[in-house]
Amino acid sequence: MEIFATWPVVLFIVAGLLGLIVGSFLNVVAYRVPLMLERTWRAQCEDIKAEPPLPQVAASGRFDLWWPHSACPTCQAPVRAHHNVPVLSFLWLKGRCASCGAKISPRYPIVETLAAVLTITVAAVLGPTPQAVAALGFTWTLLALTLIDLDRQLLPDSMTLPLLWAGLLVNALDGGAGLFAPLLSSVIGAAAGYLALWSVYHLFKLVTGKEGMGYGDFKLLAAIGAWLGWQLLPLVILLSAAVGSVVGIGLIVFRGRSSQVPIPFGPYLAVAGWIALLWGQRLVQIYESWALG
Repeated sequence: MEIFATWPVVLFIVAGLLGLIVGSFLNVVAYRVPLMLERTWRAQCEDIKAEPPLPQVAASGRFDLWWPHSACPTCQAPVRAHHNVPVLSFLWLKGRCASCGAKISPRYPIVETLAAVLTITVAAVLGPTPQAVAALGFTWTLLALTLIDLDRQLLPDSMTLPLLWAGLLVNALDGGAGLFAPLLSSVIGAAAGYLALWSVYHLFKLVTGKEGMGYGDFKLLAAIGAWLGWQLLPLVILLSAAVGSVVGIGLIVFRGRSSQVPIPFGPYLAVAGWIALLWGQRLVQIYESWALG
């Protein structure tokens, strides 16, 4: 840790490299977790119907975050290790598969670069501390959930619930003083986060007869409340609603998107939660000083 204090640039380099590596893995998480859930659901449905499983479920064998190895979606050629270096491989291959020449989605290097930027930011704000280590786990999970929600409008329980429990655990440290909030505030934040959106969901459904959001959003805000404590939940809700409104209106006005097409709310919660984790207390202080004159 002394080297990071003496040479901050070393901290940023290590954080950037770590972010690139993790970002590469998060691309795998965002792609495979929904497919893993779908396979599980299909298998359960086949069990209920007492019929032989679907061929693609039975024959494909093991499928998780670690197996099978990454392959080109066009020609199925395995991605070699030296073709899997974050960002650099994409640039070296000029965005094309080394085997068949098919285009590689620019999403991969974009996510890797974004993960690196977020990781460096956490390191810059929190320094080489236990808070930074915990915050990185929070950050990477939120990024993976954002990608999945944008792709599938899904926030898996297998990720939101562990994030919630992790928030309670990190705030149970130091005798309950917590890394980010006291434990009591964390517990209340988890409950309040869930109930806040649960109430909005049922009120909206009562008035309009439609479902305005999914239960995954409730669980994500509960997880954010567990990490930050209940005091910062109003800020998170305000930020997420503001960003969501601006983006939603922009999509309708500039891209002609129908107002009836649902827009996932999870990414806005994730962005707001991440901002609040790093700068929430400062933003509240700025607001109070402005409001009170």
